[in-house]
Amino acid sequence: MSYCRQEGKDRIIFATKEDHETPSSAELVADDPDDPYEEQGLILPNGDINWNCPCLGGMASGPCGEQFKSAFSCFHYSTEEIKGSDCVDQFRAMQECMQKYPDLYPQEDENEEKEKSSKDLEATPLEASAAKEEKGSS
Repeated sequence: MSYCRQEGKDRIIFATKEDHETPSSAELVADDPDDPYEEQGLILPNGDINWNCPCLGGMASGPCGEQFKSAFSCFHYSTEEIKGSDCVDQFRAMQECMQKYPDLYPQEDENEEKEKSSKDLEATPLEASAAKEEKGSS
């Protein structure tokens, strides 16, 4: 015997094996482009940008949301030969804004990259001198 129960906002439906033996009589409704719960993706059917898309990771909101929207819109609608080459000012404004909020928009630390590359470079001469010493001692 199947039954339903409500727990808070959730509706729990228990179905029996017999319930699943008969074919469903449900009718599928065509996709509604105006359905706010429908996954639309980044670009809406009309070609506009879906600022609510989870793929944007919340970048369209927050203290630099307007700068992000400006830069992303410019890039999306750019018709230049090198797409987005006409959007440098918007991306610069977005980057400057993000630098004001390092806790919200962490950036790669250039010092870490320099230290890593200098350690790699330091290892090379040491290895070379060790190889020379081995040749000289044999």
